Amino acid sequence: MNAAVSFIGGTDGNKKGLAATLAANPGELKLRASLSDTNFTDGSTLNLDDLLLSVEKPGSFIIDFDITKKDIQFQFMNSFKVEGKQVNWTYTHARNENRTILDGSLLLNTANKLSASHELGSVNCKLKYTYVHKGLTTFEPCYDLAKKSWDIAVSRRVLGCDLIKANYETSSQLLGVEWSCSSLVNEDGRIKVSAAFNLAEGLHTPKLSVQSMWNFQA
Repeated sequence: MNAAVSFIGGTDGNKKGLAATLAANPGELKLRASLSDTNFTDGSTLNLDDLLLSVEKPGSFIIDFDITKKDIQFQFMNSFKVEGKQVNWTYTHARNENRTILDGSLLLNTANKLSASHELGSVNCKLKYTYVHKGLTTFEPCYDLAKKSWDIAVSRRVLGCDLIKANYETSSQLLGVEWSCSSLVNEDGRIKVSAAFNLAEGLHTPKLSVQSMWNFQA
């Protein structure tokens, strides 16, 4: 049985958040219960939201039961090869929103990948190219057909397992920067520090957030 707990704090409205996940693996299936967006302000009020129960068969399907919203989401995935190149696809359907999304990726080689995401019945479609340079630096330009705009993300691994990432959305002029590293408290945990800049409003103090994640096994 695995357990994971994460805490988020930041400057966005002085909100703090707590999320927890408990997972068990009976046979080929994975059972998971998650609490997210459990937030409290000034330490006075604790709100439990977004209780999610999941059943997963890795590489085959995931069924999510959203207890709070009384919703269910189905996700089916598969992979196959075309002329020696691996193709991965995922079919996702949310019942309440009546929305279906198809995701696909073509792995050209270990350094190059093409991806596409399309919401059926709409013009929402994103095309992305991923290039990994020497296993350390990743470039991910993405074109949003609905917004007719480009997004770009760049990440690099440093000091072994630390990761620095920056992403920019041209349509909203939002710049995000984050740094994640191993936790000094929990051997399998991570710490992530994020900053968000709205360049459309000029250079102002960014919104900051810090997330600490702990993983436990029993």
